[in-house]
Formats: sequence, C-alpha cells, structure tokens
Amino acid sequence: MKILQLEQGTPEWMQARSGRPTASCFDKIVTSKGEPSTQRKKYLYQLAGERIIGTKEEGYSNAIMQRGVELESTARQLYEFVNDVEVQQVGMCLTDDEKVSCSPDGLMVKSGLEIKCPTLPVHVEYLLGGKLPTTYVQQVQGSMFVTGYDRWDFVSFYPEMPPLMLRVRRDEKFISKLESALREFCDELDATTEKLRIAA
Repeated sequence: MKILQLEQGTPEWMQARSGRPTASCFDKIVTSKGEPSTQRKKYLYQLAGERIIGTKEEGYSNAIMQRGVELESTARQLYEFVNDVEVQQVGMCLTDDEKVSCSPDGLMVKSGLEIKCPTLPVHVEYLLGGKLPTTYVQQVQGSMFVTGYDRWDFVSFYPEMPPLMLRVRRDEKFISKLESALREFCDELDATTEKLRIAA
C-alpha cells in the first residue's frame, strides 16, 4: 500500500483520483454479491474520459452531502473518544501498482475507518439494522483490499442520536471476486483509453 498525504476534497486530491477506480465507486463495478454492476460500462467510460481530458469531472453535490462532510470531524472525534484511539487522517491509499485507490476517513495501526453522516431516517434504519448497510459493502471491503487490512470500522453518526459503530472483518471470498473484477476492469480501462488516444 502507498499513502498520499493530500487533504481530501482539494484540487490536488481530486486530480489524484482522476481516471482511477476508487473504493467509494466499486459499487459501479461489482454488486455486493461480487457480480458485475449494471453501471460498470458507464463508470469505465467516465474514467477513460478523465484520463483523456486530464482531470476529474465535477461531481454532484447537494446540501445533505455537504452537511455530511461538515459533521465528519465531529463523528471522528467521538469515535476516538469512545474507542480511546488516535485516528490518522490521510488523503488516499493506493495499491502497490497504483491502479486502484481508497480514501479512508481515518487509519489506525491495523484498521481503517469509514464514517457516514446520513439523514435522520437513514441513520435510524442503520441503527435498527445493526450491521454494515449493503450499500457500503463494496466500499468497506474494497478499502481492506487496497490497504491489506483485516478489519475496518464503520460509523453512522447523527447529532443527538446514538451512533452506530461496527467492526467489519475482511471477507476473503468477496475480496477475491472484487480483485478479479478490478483486474479485468483496469485492463479494459487501459485498452479503452488507448483507443480514445488513437481516435484523437
């Protein structure tokens, strides 16, 4: 694993993400069961296009998403207090070949952290469910694939409500499927990018 010390959300961080599959978008490559996603081709074309134009296209953002970003530091501090740990903030983690990445919300000595700050009804749903939401299986397991870690903590935070804090273990069966899908995706991404360069 290689770590890039960039501040998340900055132009430099966005540039580093450009044209590279990242864990938060692994759901566009595989489903939570490790099957091909229906969004795969569109995501492939997105990344190939970013490689050609040399930058990441501006992503969608709304007030709810911005609120989540603003609450993240509060959630991280609560996690540190409850678990008596110090969380290291990093910009991005890359696999050794630098082909895929993840941007964790924190790293500890032997584990990583993913924080979500959803709306109230969604947070209540997560609390009642008491397990890692299916929506984030690819991201959390994908982050463990990128970093090589065996565990990842998931936090759902909403002010004035109890937080959900879960420890997720590495799922080797899923990661094996993910690794195979990523290898195929990256090969196809390289080939598609080359075709675009020739066409240009």
